[in-house]
Amino acid sequence: MLDLRRPLRRLLNRSVHAAWRWAEHVGDVAPGTALADDFGSFGPGACLAFPLSDVVNARAIHVGRDTLIGKYATLSVGYGPTQEVLPERGLVIGERCVLGARITITAHESIEIGDDVWFGQDVFVSDASHGYADPTVPVGLQFGAHQPISIGSGTWVGHGAMILPGTTIGRNVVVAAGSVVRGEVPDHAVVGGVPARLIRRLDADGGWSRVRDDAPTLTS
Repeated sequence: MLDLRRPLRRLLNRSVHAAWRWAEHVGDVAPGTALADDFGSFGPGACLAFPLSDVVNARAIHVGRDTLIGKYATLSVGYGPTQEVLPERGLVIGERCVLGARITITAHESIEIGDDVWFGQDVFVSDASHGYADPTVPVGLQFGAHQPISIGSGTWVGHGAMILPGTTIGRNVVVAAGSVVRGEVPDHAVVGGVPARLIRRLDADGGWSRVRDDAPTLTS
């Protein structure tokens, strides 16, 4: 007897993948879609890829022209969707940025990302963390101070990097993959490590010099 299970499985497999590609195409958030209209602003040519992980309080999020944000992204302002008072521009992403899949950006006061900034996948950025000063209270219930973050135009942030509260990153900076960055990063620098240290920087004559291995961690 003819076994129809294999051709049926092939047909179902092909159909599922075709349906998923169709869903990805029509599910993208782009100007003119209902979710894009919920944002504080969503520039022409910008795209937030489907499927999303989560978008919380979109009205406080601004996405610039021609910026592309990868699949499974989490973009959030505040502590939850029921929070009524929010910063008007809690999360601002500039023009022509490319932010990789599975990024998480959580703003409570202010995160500003300049133009032409590129993120690898799995990058995490947050302007607040948890406190631990009171040993009688669970750490998860101790909310830390809000410390704004700024990432300068032209910067590249590598795969899996973490940008912690209070960080200011200059223009045209390279953040190495897997780095944990907190503090001040000058323009035209390469930083990396846990915690991140200055590795290279642009000299006055236009050349790139390596910083000594025992250089201190970034200032905060």
